[in-house]
Amino acid sequence: MALNTLAVGTAGPRIAFLHGLFGQGRNWNQIAKALAGPDGTEAQCLLIDLPDHGRSPWTEEFSFEAYADAVAATLREAAPGETWALVGHSLGGKTAMVVALQHPELVDHLVVVDIAPKDYGSLERFEGYIEEMRSLPLDEIETRADAEERFEEPHPGVKAFLLQNLRSDRSDGRPRWRWQANLDLFAADAARGHESRIAGWPTSVDALPPYEGPVLWIAGGESPYIDPDDSETMRRHFPLTRQLTIKGAGHWVHTDAPEIIVEALRRVLGRDDPD
Repeated sequence: MALNTLAVGTAGPRIAFLHGLFGQGRNWNQIAKALAGPDGTEAQCLLIDLPDHGRSPWTEEFSFEAYADAVAATLREAAPGETWALVGHSLGGKTAMVVALQHPELVDHLVVVDIAPKDYGSLERFEGYIEEMRSLPLDEIETRADAEERFEEPHPGVKAFLLQNLRSDRSDGRPRWRWQANLDLFAADAARGHESRIAGWPTSVDALPPYEGPVLWIAGGESPYIDPDDSETMRRHFPLTRQLTIKGAGHWVHTDAPEIIVEALRRVLGRDDPD
């Protein structure tokens, strides 16, 4: 499966970014531009749309193992024989962990943002978003402003984040709106309740050797996604883990504290002094 990517920067160490559920690779664009530097030569960043998101192909059944294989194939195609610092947030963080476990030869540094290698129970907290998006009458939408007015999500930030998935294809001069996110797949997974694969953790990787490379585990200080008890499981799979908790940041850490994330990633890339 060929995944859609956006390259930022032309030289320097390689770093790839994986987004969370309902996201797209370009959610990391601000961070990538800062790392690449003003002339684009300080880092080579690759922003990846995961399967079922953005402009990447859809799947018929969710699987972290398959997501990880698709990411690995994308990294190999982008830079044959090279290794990457791999950064993943939430859903992308779990995918990045599975990439490191299944394809350790590709990953020289791993950065996991506000997620743990565990089963979170269900997609209950996302079911409302899925229903909101599926209930938007796409055939009646004329403009993006019309979509924003009709979309019922009350939180402005969440609304903007979800509506980034809405795209129009013009045919006969009339826009035809569609969701880039695979909402039917997500809804089917949410309907599995506590057997949700997206909320879960693939037990198949528990039999794999631990990833022996350096791992930076970033947590939002105001986020509920990482508990102290998760450290034991994390270090079982990733023994060289060090944790960074960012005070005041929620689950979308890279949005709440972009300057701190940029500085942390500069250190990962061996650029302690960006000047």
